[in-house]
Amino acid sequence: MSEDLQNYELVSVYKLNPDDQERLLTTQRECVFNWCTKDEWPMGVIMSLLWKDGRAWLTAGAHRHRISAVRRNPKVSVVVTSTGTDMGPGKTITIKGHCIIHEDRETKDWFYPAFARHIRPDESDAFAKMLDSPLRIVLEIVPEKFITYDGAKMRAHTQGTLDESELAEPLESDTKRLAAELKRRGLSD
Repeated sequence: MSEDLQNYELVSVYKLNPDDQERLLTTQRECVFNWCTKDEWPMGVIMSLLWKDGRAWLTAGAHRHRISAVRRNPKVSVVVTSTGTDMGPGKTITIKGHCIIHEDRETKDWFYPAFARHIRPDESDAFAKMLDSPLRIVLEIVPEKFITYDGAKMRAHTQGTLDESELAEPLESDTKRLAAELKRRGLSD
């Protein structure tokens, strides 16, 4: 075990490398899409995902509750995990962003074929045709912040085999908030 590692409280230092982040986003086909209801309850559903041009792209029927919620409040998040990919488990990305709803033909014309090739490559033509229905809309999530985690870095750090240059600067949650919580609990001066 690394001599300076005493517990798993300080984890913001285990960020994904930019290449791994991009690889995970372009490889994974599923995400959890999150929004807030009109009575401010957070909600989320698993949806299929296409990552293109630095944006998350999803699709749903215009009549879904999540669509009316996004029309009221476009602040959303998308959560992606490496589970089920060739990257193995333990890598995650949370995207905080705002959602743009597209109903125009130009967006649908490029999106449905690209989405279908990504989600169902063996039957993409038929899938794209099924998607192109009158009530279907396209969601574009414009990222404002990424929160990433790489469990392989934490494991290597625990084993004392991680090059310290792989550690990121800790976030405020692991500097100010952690110190304040330790003090509040009487665990530090």
